[in-house]
Amino acid sequence: MFNPTNIMKYANAFFIVVLFVFFSSFTSLKNQRNDDGYSNPIIFADYSDPDVIRVDDNFYMVSSSFSHFPGLPILHSKDLLHWRILGHAATHYPVDSFKIPQHGNGIWAPSIQYHNGEFYIYFGDPDNGIFMTKSKKAEGPWEPLHLVKEAKGWIDACPFWDDDGNTYLVHAWAKSRAGINSILTLNKMSPDGKNILDEGKIIFEGHKNHPTIEGPKMYKRNGFYYILAPAGGVKQGWQTVLRSKSIYGPYEDKIVLEQGSTDINGPHQGALIELESGESWFVHFQDKEAYGRVVHLNPVNWIDDWPMMGIDFDSNGIGEPVSFYKKPNVGNEYPPLTMQTTDEFDSSSLGLQWQWEADFKNKWFSLDDKNGYLRLFSIKNFSEFENLRKVPNLLGQKFPAEEFSVTVKLIFSPNQTGERTGLVILGSDYCDINVTSSEYGLFLNNIVYLDSNKKEELIESIKLLSSEIYFKVSVKKDAVCNFYYSTNGENFIKVGNEFNAKPGRWVGAKICFYSISVSSPDETGYSDFDWIRFTDSN
Repeated sequence: MFNPTNIMKYANAFFIVVLFVFFSSFTSLKNQRNDDGYSNPIIFADYSDPDVIRVDDNFYMVSSSFSHFPGLPILHSKDLLHWRILGHAATHYPVDSFKIPQHGNGIWAPSIQYHNGEFYIYFGDPDNGIFMTKSKKAEGPWEPLHLVKEAKGWIDACPFWDDDGNTYLVHAWAKSRAGINSILTLNKMSPDGKNILDEGKIIFEGHKNHPTIEGPKMYKRNGFYYILAPAGGVKQGWQTVLRSKSIYGPYEDKIVLEQGSTDINGPHQGALIELESGESWFVHFQDKEAYGRVVHLNPVNWIDDWPMMGIDFDSNGIGEPVSFYKKPNVGNEYPPLTMQTTDEFDSSSLGLQWQWEADFKNKWFSLDDKNGYLRLFSIKNFSEFENLRKVPNLLGQKFPAEEFSVTVKLIFSPNQTGERTGLVILGSDYCDINVTSSEYGLFLNNIVYLDSNKKEELIESIKLLSSEIYFKVSVKKDAVCNFYYSTNGENFIKVGNEFNAKPGRWVGAKICFYSISVSSPDETGYSDFDWIRFTDSN
């Protein structure tokens, strides 16, 4: 007989069981995510155009560094997930124009290879040609940059040593310099990889189906030559794979990774890695505006000798990037590492996280003049360039996370009026908090520079009574920055307005500090930086 009370009793019981199963599964999934999985991006920092190789049980990554020096950062990992900066392959640059910032120029899209017991790195400078360097150890020392081919518009160079002893270079083209793009060219090289031997052959033309194809990386597997190459543009493009039984083609093409239904745009240029466990993985970047080009890791499954990347969520035959996935099987467990950021300046050399805005001079700084401090000398150049984007002696590092705070303690010792020291969030626009010496004493200033206006604007100015000062910047989601100062390191006072950080030319925003002057270096003072500290909370 129908009894509403009994029906409700059973329904409630069923609902409780469903909730129990759901929360048990959620807890299990959560625990699995904590213990066995990883989240993308694996590096929330601007390591553009990453290339990665495995040597035994070590992984090495190199990325674009444009006109920042030291250049060609080398990163190391044991598990493909956690990375540390190991060194730089290009301390200086053999082109005089890089003595001042050349935003967006210089070292584009390098490739790293391990051949006959040596590490090789190649890259294309769109204005000067193809360069290479090599070393027996990834941490260096690396040989001085060698010009393989003087050329205009040759970019994204990747070497390849074939089984038959022949050596090749595959590269793309920059339309802004060469007048052509969307093609890939293969050249023969000398066995030592230091010279181009022929005029090259176009091995793929992508104008119709893969416009702006670039960033080629060449591999050989199961008798096929593979070229991984992104197309369609950095923000809206996709990952293409080409394959052929002959190195000169013809090449079949297939799109193997696209944004699809995800919020991971691009997904762009990267590297294929095969593990001893038999797993294959793809490291690539995603453009995140002010945060730069952050690094992702996606699984690869081989289907009919095609490397299908990510997960095909919509079943259209093309993979999409994952936000979370099980960890790579690297055969061992390793403790998590964090990228270098905070610096107490208690070493005899600069931390590996630091880069100058141009090819640098050692006389710009000292770690010996005052123990435990980084001394930046007030170099004359600001009056010549009028804004910080053209000042070479800005010392900076990348945004390390979506949200963070950075605090600096410094002591300013100017000798003349017009000297200035500060902390700046630098992109195409910038905002800084600084101390400037004047005939009336020291003033704390908040300055904003908008590239559209081409000039600095003073937002707020405060008279200071002390030369010891603390600067702080809080960065929130969407790269919204707020600036603070303190005279005791405990009570911070907000200055200026919120500032939306902007990317630079092909790069994310950076955190930089500096000491500059309008007088000659022999007559000016300096700034002593005690430390710079990054924290997760604000």
